[in-house]
Amino acid sequence: MLAQQRLPARIVVVADRELLRQRARALGLPLEINDFVPGSAGQTRSGALEVSHVALAVASRPGKLDPANSAYVLRTLEVAADGCRDGIFDAMTTAPVHKGVINDAGYAFTGHTEFLAAHTGTPRVVMMLTGGGMRVALATTHLALADVARHITRESLERTLRIIRHDLVERFALARPRIAVAGLNPHAGESGYLGREEIDVIIPVLEALRAQGFDLTGPLPADTLFNPERLKNFDCVLAMYHDQGLPVLKYASFGSGINVTLGLPIIRTSVDHGTALDLAGTGAAEAGSLIEAVKLAAELAVRSKQSRARAD
Repeated sequence: MLAQQRLPARIVVVADRELLRQRARALGLPLEINDFVPGSAGQTRSGALEVSHVALAVASRPGKLDPANSAYVLRTLEVAADGCRDGIFDAMTTAPVHKGVINDAGYAFTGHTEFLAAHTGTPRVVMMLTGGGMRVALATTHLALADVARHITRESLERTLRIIRHDLVERFALARPRIAVAGLNPHAGESGYLGREEIDVIIPVLEALRAQGFDLTGPLPADTLFNPERLKNFDCVLAMYHDQGLPVLKYASFGSGINVTLGLPIIRTSVDHGTALDLAGTGAAEAGSLIEAVKLAAELAVRSKQSRARAD
């Protein structure tokens, strides 16, 4: 249980309290649940969990998806995000969700990242995963491969790089982040013979931002970019699409990697894996990535407070 990990934060779980009790009983885990009261001192003893209650629509069975509870899932995200916005919470960490069942319920949902951007009115956010000694951000996220190239424009790429640099400075305390930028095409386009996106889009953006003081290298061929000797020269890699950058990072850190949403007005971290429905209710699921995500959220919250204090 998270409460037994002595995490450096006050943990509040946004969920159905009876669901948590049922799961604890089924797994033979001691659990005391206390209702979260904003402004209170909270519970710190082992085995006690503070819960901000959101009621399920229908009873939930381990490993069984039910579209009837999709609104419940989205509501937990809203409560956590609104709490961060209003200063009730310092940061939020999300567990995995099953996107398909939420869409089956009639909600247009492509992922936490896009949902939180819309909910907070943020015009653009960036998905970044950390783990295995790497930080890998994405220029595009959950898109079909056939749609990727047309979504990488000069404007979108510039905004993405500005967000990455800003958050690496403000939240990760990197004074001058070194960012490696992958090409879109094999061999970074091979001087235009394997595609012109590097020449027409990526290179002009990098040149313009370098002139403004950004430390950018690229576009680099993705097949050699993730060499450890090359990576040690960079603080972050920007990959052009989901499966260009994340397979390498997840190979190096699966089960302990962390997903961070950059550009939001709130701090949000998450796990690096899916729902593992076959393990639900068995007690065999690994919590490593969730624990690391909570730890990073706490660290980022502390740095954010320190940054605000310096600004004041």
